Amino acid sequence: MALCCLALALVPVACAPVSREPALSPPATQRDVTFLVTSDAHYDAFENEDRNDRTRDTIKHMNEIAGVAWPKELGGDPIRPPRGVLMLGDMLDDGDRMKEDQNQSARQWALYVADFGLDGTDGLLKYPVFEGVGNHDGPPAGHEKFGFSFQAELKKRNALRQAKGWLANLSENGLHYSWDWDGVHFVQLNLYPADKQHAKVKYSPEYHDPQGALTFLKQDLETQVGRNRRPVVLLAHCGFETDWWHPDDWAAVYAAVKPYNIILYMHGHTGTKCYEWKPPQGGKPLTVVNTGQTENGFFVVQITGHRVRLAYRVKKWADNNPPKGQPRQWDGSWQWKHLLEKRP
Repeated sequence: MALCCLALALVPVACAPVSREPALSPPATQRDVTFLVTSDAHYDAFENEDRNDRTRDTIKHMNEIAGVAWPKELGGDPIRPPRGVLMLGDMLDDGDRMKEDQNQSARQWALYVADFGLDGTDGLLKYPVFEGVGNHDGPPAGHEKFGFSFQAELKKRNALRQAKGWLANLSENGLHYSWDWDGVHFVQLNLYPADKQHAKVKYSPEYHDPQGALTFLKQDLETQVGRNRRPVVLLAHCGFETDWWHPDDWAAVYAAVKPYNIILYMHGHTGTKCYEWKPPQGGKPLTVVNTGQTENGFFVVQITGHRVRLAYRVKKWADNNPPKGQPRQWDGSWQWKHLLEKRP
């Protein structure tokens, strides 16, 4: 595919096996998938709750995005109704913490669920949401200190998604999952696609445990995609600039996905941008999107049979350099940045 990063994009270049053949992808002419992507909401509780209000302003605009015009550089036509919102980690600011004898993590989770819901009918958000683990969201279930586990809650929600028929595949540990929209295959890999923390990485091993994500990815692509070359979108919290996702791991994941049609790798954790990651060992680069913080905005993505286009819908801040300790002021308007288009 050819990649076109438009001038306005500010892009730093010129994100148990099943023994059956996967179903054939629908004809490309029938493919038309629009969705929203964000990350790093960092819900807070008992302090800094103004961040939650800024996130709610973003959710309200997500609910209104259908019909808003794409940037003129990407066609200028109305945005189609989104299928869902992909949330790529760090829903909570403190995944395992007490504050003044109150469980801060449980309260942050309750605020997230109230706003994002699950299926588009039970929260402020009017679309289904598909979230994954970030490094702020707490340790694996059973390793928490204060009685609340985000990962235990995620497993419950994944079981509900599976029961609703949303998922194509769910890992044995209940964390990693995949699904299909119009023959586009999405794989939620949570922290990052590795099986365990690299021996040379010295960060907290519990908060940075990928829990078999790479093995799930390999199994999922083999059983759910196979040789039919349908497009695949990979989702995780970390990108190729995260120092606790080791370059050896990058080589391993690239080797795993190289035979497949990976059209996007989308992640959170650091900044907001679109870029191409070129594997050191050579090979076709991966198109990567770093999705930024929810309080600031979200990406709109459309995948059709002949085009991938996306852009960052971001608040127009009135003051980017407020006094220390003061939040930026928002004038209520929105703008487009980080435009990207790919064609076969």
